[in-house]
Amino acid sequence: MIREILKPGLVVSCQALKNEPLHSPKIMAQMAVAAEMGGAVAIRANSGKDIRMIKKKVTIPVIGLVKKTYPDSDVYITPTMKEVKEIVKAGADIIAIDAINRMRPNNVTLNDFYNTIKTKYPNKFLMADVSTLEEGKNADKLGFDIISTTLSGYTSYTEDIDLPNVELVRQLSRQIKHSILTAEGGIWSLEDFRECMKYSYSVVIGSAITRPQLVTKRYVDEIKKII
Repeated sequence: MIREILKPGLVVSCQALKNEPLHSPKIMAQMAVAAEMGGAVAIRANSGKDIRMIKKKVTIPVIGLVKKTYPDSDVYITPTMKEVKEIVKAGADIIAIDAINRMRPNNVTLNDFYNTIKTKYPNKFLMADVSTLEEGKNADKLGFDIISTTLSGYTSYTEDIDLPNVELVRQLSRQIKHSILTAEGGIWSLEDFRECMKYSYSVVIGSAITRPQLVTKRYVDEIKKII
């Protein structure tokens, strides 16, 4: 059961893209150590290199994903079995994938992709990154262990929604029946965190903790409004 390895609370996303100053498995691993010291219940990490390094440094579970773009699909969070294999080989405890109902590379459906993963890696827990209520309900029906609101605000049909999408979290909490619920996306304040925790099992925070260039920019933008 997923609740045996993932405790309720704060999940910290330790990710830095290639164009960001902290892009380094060693730096992300130290970020993860700091998050664990602060009381995080899990780490969310991108790429086999980062996952592997983080697993060596922390005792809490690691949610792994690989961001990869393909020319024939808009799916970029763990889009194919190649990325799944990379995550499993690196030692992640939970695999996060885009669970939106759109075709994956090589015209693979979400249902087929889910079944392929569960057949090859039956003991791995799966997290569904969704953007709408219907996507969350579908992922729950398929059998995902965790439903996360990661992609709300990042699909063409949700890009106008203000984040954090607490209303989506609230709706999902009432309608998913089998999975546990994680709130993710645009959570910057303690007020946001408290509101999301009212309805979800855990909350994922990334930028507000582990991306200092964005934290700095928020303050600088406020200064510009004053001067």
